[in-house]
Amino acid sequence: MPRSPQTWTLGTKLALVASPFLLFGLVLISVTLWVSWQLDGGAAAVNEAGRMRMQTYRIALTVSTGDRAALPALVKEFETSLAVLHHGDPDRPLFLPWDEEVAQRFAMVESDWQRYRERWTSTPLASIDGLRPDSAAFSGHIDALVAAIEKHLSRWTALTHLLQTAMMVAAVIGAAVLMFTGYRLVLEPVGELKGAIEGIQGGNFDTRVERSSNDEFGTLAEGFNEMADHLQQMYRGLEAKVSEKTAQLEEKRERLEVLYDVTALVAGATALEPLAQGFAQRVRQAVHADAVALRWSDETQQRYLMLASEGLTERMSAAEQCVDAGQCHCGIPDRTAPGVRVIPLRAETMALSHCREAGFETVVSVPVRLHERVMGEIDLFFHAQYSLSESERSLLEALALHLAGAIENLRLNALAKEDAVSQERSFIARELHDSIAQSLAFLKIQVQLLRDAQRSGDAARMEQAVGEIDAGVRESYGDVRELLMHFRTRSRGEDIEPALQTTLRKFEHQSGLHAELQVRGHGLPLPADTQLQVLHIVQEALSNVRKHAHAARIWVEVQQQPQWRFEVRDDGIGFDVEAGPLDETHVGRRIMVERAERIGAQLETFSVPGRGTSVVLTLPPAAGATAAPLKDAA
Repeated sequence: MPRSPQTWTLGTKLALVASPFLLFGLVLISVTLWVSWQLDGGAAAVNEAGRMRMQTYRIALTVSTGDRAALPALVKEFETSLAVLHHGDPDRPLFLPWDEEVAQRFAMVESDWQRYRERWTSTPLASIDGLRPDSAAFSGHIDALVAAIEKHLSRWTALTHLLQTAMMVAAVIGAAVLMFTGYRLVLEPVGELKGAIEGIQGGNFDTRVERSSNDEFGTLAEGFNEMADHLQQMYRGLEAKVSEKTAQLEEKRERLEVLYDVTALVAGATALEPLAQGFAQRVRQAVHADAVALRWSDETQQRYLMLASEGLTERMSAAEQCVDAGQCHCGIPDRTAPGVRVIPLRAETMALSHCREAGFETVVSVPVRLHERVMGEIDLFFHAQYSLSESERSLLEALALHLAGAIENLRLNALAKEDAVSQERSFIARELHDSIAQSLAFLKIQVQLLRDAQRSGDAARMEQAVGEIDAGVRESYGDVRELLMHFRTRSRGEDIEPALQTTLRKFEHQSGLHAELQVRGHGLPLPADTQLQVLHIVQEALSNVRKHAHAARIWVEVQQQPQWRFEVRDDGIGFDVEAGPLDETHVGRRIMVERAERIGAQLETFSVPGRGTSVVLTLPPAAGATAAPLKDAA
């Protein structure tokens, strides 16, 4: 099993680099302290030797003065100092630096002290002569000892200076080595890591740090490289995910664009042919089909009629204008699988071979359903093998649902128009029957009476019949003109007031009666259909005034707030409103009631015989609300 390389931590490396300088510095400091201690002891010895010289002069002075009582104390003090120099003082750093010269000088001082003491201890003090030269000689020996000590101390002082210089040089060299080591072991790896981090921050995930050591920075480099690998893999995965999401968003955008385009087409469709053709073009572009056919089925789903096609050959388009169910792959409502079908075209295809002859290999059949009822299908043709994605499948189903709703709306609109035309025809027929038809029946009776009078030769009856016929013709002529005026009344987007003024001018021109219009308040404009029915009711009321009221003046009053209210009032002969229900002689009133019910309004008639008639039309409160947005938009 191979041994792993020895791992030196950063602390170990720095300790190994700093340890020699630390040990060297400790040695220098220790030696310097020891030398300083020696210097302190030597300096104390110099001071003690100086005291001995002073004590020598005191002894000499005492001997010369003959003061023998003070002499023992001085001798004892001198000998104590000499003993201290010889043995040292443990209480303070005081000792002689025992080199050869100092030892000789100290031995000389000890021997001279013995001779010097015997000089004045063995001879009476009064007879001692020449003590002064002896004292001077003894002091000279002490000075020689001090000089020897100072000489020795000067060597220690020089050594101290040398040690301090060595310490300074070692400190400088150690600092330089530590700085260089710190740069190589710390700053340089940190700089590499910083540069690598900046590279990662800049988007360069290929950045790596070379592992050049086995210390902490080596571990950091290895960890950084692993992190960079992980980030690079994540970034690549993120790029792939972003690309995938971008493609999905683009696909959804295209789908929404197609749906919006088809919705706009459906919303603006007014006829089946342009709707079918536009839808075929858009669905072909949506799935990039080579051709498309839009087929519509009958109620029994036995025949499929081609409403529109795009990309088909002329022969195929002409041959498949009407396809029987089961005649080919198209037009087969699969109730077991009612969704989108992808049909690969093979050699053993069904009866019709148009697809194979045109080079198509795949057909996608999309049923068009509404409320679980198959209304037709969309057939998409591809020259190559084609597989439908789930998003394309849902898109085709949504488009088919839009198409089914649009065609159903066209059908309902057509039915509504047919119903409106039928109602209008019924209304016209009813008005013709209730007015002109009755007048013509009356004229027919009068013509028969005229013939009878002519056969009998009754001139009076003939004259009366001719007068009745003339009055009936005039009445019929007036009814025809009035009906034509009603039929030509249309809402031209103008407000109700100018429309009423136009109606009253026509009425004055036809009848010769004076009519006044008064409008109060300001309300929301009426919807066009409601306004048209209101104008018809007012015209019918005016027509009844002209026919039956024998009035001289007519007033039309309009109140817009709090709700619309129209009143047509005359000063004619009036009638008894309570006389009974409407009968065939009150055609105008019955027509007005029907029109009022059509718009949800209330029609009331107030009349007093001899005092005129008032017809009041009251619209529901929300009658003008539907027109408010149109007014605001304008």
